[in-house]
Amino acid sequence: MIPARHSRRLARLATVLVAVSGVCQAESGDAKPPATISSGTVAASRIITPPPNYSFPNVEYVYSVQWGILHAGTSTVRLQRSPAGVRVTATADSAGMPDKFFKVHDLFNADVNPQTFCTSLITKHNQEGSRRRDYKIAFDYEHSKSRVDIKDLKTSETKHAESDIPNCVTDVITGFFYVASLPLAPGYSEVFPVNDNGKMTHAKLNVEGRERIKDPAGEFETLRVRVEPIAGAMKGKGTLWVWFTDDARRAPVQMKSKLGFATFVFQLQKMNPPTGGR
Repeated sequence: MIPARHSRRLARLATVLVAVSGVCQAESGDAKPPATISSGTVAASRIITPPPNYSFPNVEYVYSVQWGILHAGTSTVRLQRSPAGVRVTATADSAGMPDKFFKVHDLFNADVNPQTFCTSLITKHNQEGSRRRDYKIAFDYEHSKSRVDIKDLKTSETKHAESDIPNCVTDVITGFFYVASLPLAPGYSEVFPVNDNGKMTHAKLNVEGRERIKDPAGEFETLRVRVEPIAGAMKGKGTLWVWFTDDARRAPVQMKSKLGFATFVFQLQKMNPPTGGR
């Protein structure tokens, strides 16, 4: 039997990594100046606003999650564009053996400003084992604060917390939309601020090179991107590799994460609209 503490790690990781399936498509163009950051944060950490001709597609990705030889779950992410802005919706569900002793059903919604890439509001519903919790995280950039409200659905206990933030942050789901929007090429590097439940982390991405991969959705020419927390709450807690298609779509067709002793692999099963892989 797999220890419960590792199952909880899987649950959290599934919620985080489903973000990678979010992808945006951009035409060529110069980015606007990066958002400035507050004092006390990593100096090079920034969110670069998208160029005026950047396009957020309506898209859905479905991934299988493997933990060694075990089928551990499925993750789905949807991006919906509307006149009011951009909404990212993600789910993570356990399956196979892990589901029998630690059931996971997590829902995630983020509202994003399409002009700045700043996350404005997050709502989450987490069912992990016997725990049932709802979260609301609001970002008040005018006052440089995140406001977190948590409700335990079993005990009705509520918690409220406020933390300092820079004047623009992304989150653990939308953050991968942001990575996909950047001018990725071998040798490219960037540091960006990520907020998770009100806690700040600064993540560094490095494009390690090009690689041809095959997964259930097809065969793809990709760019392999390594993302690692270098400061803040998630520093030292894991490393993520993402394989983005080496074309204008920047579709994330595979992910791999090392979390302590464990390695998880996310493979794209299908995409709506289709990926067009070979």
